[in-house]
Amino acid sequence: MLKFFLNSNSRAYLRSLEGEFGESTNAIRIELNRFEEAGMLSSTKEGNRKYFKANTQHPLFEEMQNIVRKYVGIDEIVASVVTKIGNLERVYIEGKLARGLTPEVIDLILVGNHIDRQYLTQLISKAEKVVKKPIRYVLLSPENEEKYLQAKQDKPLLIWHVG
Repeated sequence: MLKFFLNSNSRAYLRSLEGEFGESTNAIRIELNRFEEAGMLSSTKEGNRKYFKANTQHPLFEEMQNIVRKYVGIDEIVASVVTKIGNLERVYIEGKLARGLTPEVIDLILVGNHIDRQYLTQLISKAEKVVKKPIRYVLLSPENEEKYLQAKQDKPLLIWHVG
């Protein structure tokens, strides 16, 4: 579920999932077929590979995405960080979590001006206790955001923005 519902642009085929999750292809195939039959995943064939992707048109897609975000604690982190912190404009996740994998560390990119760093440190500490994982973050001004994001090999996932 993390793979497909955290980042709806994520797509994968059976053998790639076997390598990522260390599970047997049979167990993964069963789950993929169940999600596809329920309409939660869609698939396309490319050569001899069948690629799966979240069906963003499914009526329960947003609910599934919210459940996954709550499971990994993203909602708690963002809710804690965005209030009373300064002029925060955007929050991204990157690394394993952005690819839909279970991370050992949660990596965030925070974009804004006049951020209260001392308060941010306190909030991150509280959020780490809630999600039971360490959180690393990079704080960027909006002027440096584009250059920083373009330099990343893996595209970070935007999870919150003003408005």
